Amino acid sequence: ALEMTIAPNPFQILTWWAGHTDRIRLGTAVAVAAYWHPINLASEAAFLDLVSGGRLEFGIGSGAYQREFDRMAPGLKQTDAWRYMQEMVPVLKALWAGDYAHDGEFWSFPTSTSVPKPVQKPHPPFWVAARSPITYDYAVKNGCNVLSWPFARSFAEAELYKSQLDDAVAANPGCDRPTFAVMRHTAVYDSADDWMVPVEAAQRQLSQFENLFKNLGDVENGFPRAIPLDQVANSDDYEPATLSENLMFGTPDEVIAKLRRYEALGVDEFIYYASLGLGLPEQKRSMELFCNEVIPAFS
Repeated sequence: ALEMTIAPNPFQILTWWAGHTDRIRLGTAVAVAAYWHPINLASEAAFLDLVSGGRLEFGIGSGAYQREFDRMAPGLKQTDAWRYMQEMVPVLKALWAGDYAHDGEFWSFPTSTSVPKPVQKPHPPFWVAARSPITYDYAVKNGCNVLSWPFARSFAEAELYKSQLDDAVAANPGCDRPTFAVMRHTAVYDSADDWMVPVEAAQRQLSQFENLFKNLGDVENGFPRAIPLDQVANSDDYEPATLSENLMFGTPDEVIAKLRRYEALGVDEFIYYASLGLGLPEQKRSMELFCNEVIPAFS
């Protein structure tokens, strides 16, 4: 089941992970700009970078769920939240650099700075969650890498995102091309006969996600009510064979073949989305297969 309404502070769990790991990078995907004050966000992120020895990948975004905005930023429409994100990024960079006073559309404060400062200089890598051309353009202009998520849609959605990135790079000569990452629900299994196990789990979770994403129904004790998938406008996306093809589901060889398409498209990094309703044993086995059999094909 999908227990997801308003996420807790992402830096809490990342700080715990920092204390239990030595090498892996630690990223937010994402901190929603409108829910934070810039000084607070700068200091929390910098503290994580400090205690992890400079391993923060800082992901920021506009936010996706109107239900969440109704509670965290009452009166703000999700469709307007990108403006908060665009104001926030340069403010964070300035606070991490030293003393800075800000007088903007959404935040104003006298001279301040981030305490502590990040270990990574001039600042941790920025990642922006992007789906629309305006956000790709902003990412290129501001030196931010790109996080993209095609939901349950086909490979054509990733192609659309890549074309938007290419257009943004072409429109901003002199700006570096950002790193382009794509996230997909992922499940790797031993036998092709197991293909329906992650599909059924994904259908259960996605029926709740449709509620959360489109504000279609109730949420009880943190669990969105499932919406029958045959009643949503994009019901074809949730047919078993379609999900199996579109998502990163398959045996190790099948997943490698799917990833090769993204590699050929120009995707630089792949984000393994593990949260799709599978049981813990299936999740652990999937991760083992991905690490032991899929990753070596690209190293």
